[in-house]
Amino acid sequence: MRASRGFWGATAVVATAALLLTACGGGGSKDDKGSGAADANAAVSVYGTEPENSLIPANTNELGGSKALKPVFSALVGYKSDTAEPYNLMAESITTTDSKVFDIKIKKGWKFHDGTEVKAKNFVDAWNYSANGKNGMQNASFFEQIQGYDEISAKEPAVKEMSGLKVVNDYEFQVTLKGPFSVFATKIGYLAFAPLPDKFFADPEAFAKAPIGNGPLKFVSRTPNQNMKLTRFDEYQGEDKVKFKDLEVRIYTSQETAYQDLLSNRLDFMEALPPSAKAGGKYKADLGQRLVEGNLLGISALALPYYVPGYNNLDLRKAISLAIDREQIVKTVMNDTYAPADGYVSRGIEGYRPGVCGEFCKFDPAKAKELFAKSGFTGKLTIASNADGGRKEPLVAACNSIKNALGVECDFVPATDFGQWRSIVNNRQLTGMGRSDWSADYPSIENYLNPRYKSTGSSNDSTYNNPAVDALLTQADQTADKAAAIKLYQQAEDLIAKDLPQIPVWEEKGVGGKSNRLKTAKLDFGRLADYSSIEVAAK
Repeated sequence: MRASRGFWGATAVVATAALLLTACGGGGSKDDKGSGAADANAAVSVYGTEPENSLIPANTNELGGSKALKPVFSALVGYKSDTAEPYNLMAESITTTDSKVFDIKIKKGWKFHDGTEVKAKNFVDAWNYSANGKNGMQNASFFEQIQGYDEISAKEPAVKEMSGLKVVNDYEFQVTLKGPFSVFATKIGYLAFAPLPDKFFADPEAFAKAPIGNGPLKFVSRTPNQNMKLTRFDEYQGEDKVKFKDLEVRIYTSQETAYQDLLSNRLDFMEALPPSAKAGGKYKADLGQRLVEGNLLGISALALPYYVPGYNNLDLRKAISLAIDREQIVKTVMNDTYAPADGYVSRGIEGYRPGVCGEFCKFDPAKAKELFAKSGFTGKLTIASNADGGRKEPLVAACNSIKNALGVECDFVPATDFGQWRSIVNNRQLTGMGRSDWSADYPSIENYLNPRYKSTGSSNDSTYNNPAVDALLTQADQTADKAAAIKLYQQAEDLIAKDLPQIPVWEEKGVGGKSNRLKTAKLDFGRLADYSSIEVAAK
């Protein structure tokens, strides 16, 4: 998921191709006692940012939109909030004998919020729409392993359906992939794979303004730049039911303002805290028993776009990476709520190896200056990002570190907000480096590499294109044995590290806060509130 932040890892379990998993849980707040009465009719408010795109599952891959859409839609698979372990949610069973052909049976009696029953065709129709190139969905490439994707993903496709999707009956469908893909049964819990009701296809534009899902909360209203309101869907049958009535995702332009609202109990939940709260560990005294800690799976990096003149230079990329004093920045600016990153895969993901970035993710100003001179780069360097939500301070510190080490000007260039920022990146309008953070959509090494470093990846912010990396990733995708596939993904990561299309910088440890109203609240592995964990104390 395209994030507005970076992450810290947790122990994660990647499912085998055949799933029959149960139960969901999570880590939580300091006072997670789980005792006493709860108010099932209460309203809860959470910190939010304006969504980047329209409110369609396959067009949402960042935090602002995900906060509203993830509880509105339920996929075939869910993930435990603390470990990211997958379990069957809407799926009755997911079976395969070869990791290429999957038979999926869904649970009967599940309803969309408009009262219509969720059937197998709602998944198949949604996936075909989402992969269709003419529809321009941001997450279309997540369907690339399915047979027939290459034909339907063209800008003007000659087909309307992927050949690899077949409805067997109302509650069963079959998926045939291009080749064996050991991650598929885990991957389909991602939001982009959610089902869509028949009403969507009648008017997608109207649906995007008032989405109809099948999740624990249903959409009520949206006021741009102000809030999104959801309410409990009492007919929901999933394990992740909510224990409150209404949810407001409240849009803030200032994280500092949101934090003051949290401290004064005018806001119920924040999944991240502003720099002023982190300074000197102030948040610990501010929040006390209201502190919420989680195990996050994600990574923060700087993308160096190949289309910007001068940036397609390996010596420059190495010099910049060597000029960033990660240890000092996470200690002094982030007050140890982050850790230095040393590769392209988050800690806690199966297949993570320490030190993949090698010497080039370590601070070495002398070597940095030498390589910078060799690069022949002239002019000044810039790092662009949205400035809200605590993004500015560490990037300004990175710029200062680069400036001091290389003796070159480096400026932080702020965007108005996250939506404008992602528009700049997606339209390839960067003029220098850009913040490029990633949160795991599902617990797999594949999720860190294909979307970001495959030439066709949906979040390839640097426009990186290495045919050898593409070939290894494709080979890994089509390897049925999980252990063998991981080794191939690791080989691809090693090649990426040699090219440095993005510079890994830090990973967040997961620190948030809750109001006094909440008895319990947890962070999930993707740095969203685990809504099923929230309980409001009865008055």
